[in-house]
Amino acid sequence: MSKLNESKKQYDEIEIPEELSQIVQDSIRAAKRKHQKNKPFKQWGIGVAAAATLFITSVNISPALAQSLATVPVLGSIVQVVTLQEIQVAKDTYNAELKTPGVTGFKNKELEKTLNEKYIAENEALYESFQKDMKELEAEGGGHLGVASTYEVVTDTDDILSISRYNVNTVGSSSTTMRTDTIDKKNEILITLPSLFKDDQYIEAISTYIKGEMIKQMKADENIIYWVGSEAEFESFEAIRPDQTFSITADHKLTISFDKYEVAPGYMGVLTFEIPTKVIQDLLVSNAYIK
Repeated sequence: MSKLNESKKQYDEIEIPEELSQIVQDSIRAAKRKHQKNKPFKQWGIGVAAAATLFITSVNISPALAQSLATVPVLGSIVQVVTLQEIQVAKDTYNAELKTPGVTGFKNKELEKTLNEKYIAENEALYESFQKDMKELEAEGGGHLGVASTYEVVTDTDDILSISRYNVNTVGSSSTTMRTDTIDKKNEILITLPSLFKDDQYIEAISTYIKGEMIKQMKADENIIYWVGSEAEFESFEAIRPDQTFSITADHKLTISFDKYEVAPGYMGVLTFEIPTKVIQDLLVSNAYIK
């Protein structure tokens, strides 16, 4: 198993601490009671209350960071993306900055709840992992440790909302992972990569195109390196995962993304390839999303 896959496995197996999870849930319930009479600001109030509790009970809050919570990016007349939690730790050589997104305004409250709980759980797991690693380093005499998470609205149209979350871990060198959720705003459903296609033939079609692009880019620029082909320094990239990170652009094109170190050296960073629709046209269920 590669170092990247091992790290992902360890991250996925992190058990969210019951105490920290309870803090968040208690905060949300308290905020609901406090803000139920102020409906226009109900969801934002919940986010602020949850964040405030985490700052007070878990980390030291900076005035500048607290002030940033006042900025809420509005994506449309109904659906919004807000910052539910923002955690900051600055202790000697240990640093953490975690920003948790949340969605509001969906009529499908089950979808909204599921997404928000997932985003909170992701950062709770990162925070607990950071605390564990920090204690281990302190016991060994100290060291440098950093973790950061943030988010970006990749696509926002009348039809599509794509939210990417980035996690950066720094221990010696740094690694970056990206997860993206793409949502059909009109039908209020979460779109998955397999749901776009008739069957799993898309895996080979997309993989073949990407490998061709990698080879083409390397021939055009000697500074570009991918782990592909017989001359790959590490395990050669062969195929995307069935659930590979993806997004849909504003002009209805499919993009496929790879984490730092997943298919190339670290200096190449997070990599994204746009897939020409003609490459996958015959494999699509329809052109409702991809055109």
